[in-house]
Amino acid sequence: MMTISTAGGPVPRLPLSRERILHAAVALADGSGSESLSMRKLGEAVGVEAMSLYHHVDSKDDLLDGMIDVVFSEIDLPSGEDWKTAMRQRAISARRVLSRHGWAIGFMESRTSPGPATLRHHDAVIGCLRDAGFSIELAAHAFSVLDSYIYGFALQERSLPFATPGHTAGLPQATLARFPAEEYPHLAELTAEHVLQPGYDYSNEFEFELDLILDGLERTGDRTAK
Repeated sequence: MMTISTAGGPVPRLPLSRERILHAAVALADGSGSESLSMRKLGEAVGVEAMSLYHHVDSKDDLLDGMIDVVFSEIDLPSGEDWKTAMRQRAISARRVLSRHGWAIGFMESRTSPGPATLRHHDAVIGCLRDAGFSIELAAHAFSVLDSYIYGFALQERSLPFATPGHTAGLPQATLARFPAEEYPHLAELTAEHVLQPGYDYSNEFEFELDLILDGLERTGDRTAK
């Protein structure tokens, strides 16, 4: 094993592995986006020449497949007897993970070679719904609407022109100055009576809207069971 000499003596260098490469790639993408990730930069991050990476990843696509699998591995699997609680906790966990790995949002369901963590996650979600009595068709509908909501909210939240609740106050004021209330009365009302109110935080919308979806799925399941 190669070593690195320091003042205190040689320190073993971590062996190169697929797992180490994938986690380093995720860290690089978190810092500068997946589009700026290159094998050269990744090699520098793990202390090897870029060509050495190909002993552990077949291609850039294989690298991205593995990176997405790492992201899926961080999302809590649904657990417990109550499907609504399980789906709610899983959705909140997914949103939290995507807030750390915003670059991954557009790739979560687009990979043609999903890894084991991805498959395990999907299987657990479907299994939770099926164990709760969802038909195959309703489980498919539920899976689709929940993921569409989670990814859509994460993408919208990531693209907002303000990063924190503190930034929110100045933005609507500037917007109202550009768009007079006489011309856009409903937009002005929503902004003044809701967005500009103390404590407003767009991120709080997530769980309220998630509960609407879960309640709707519950009602649909009750109707189809009759």
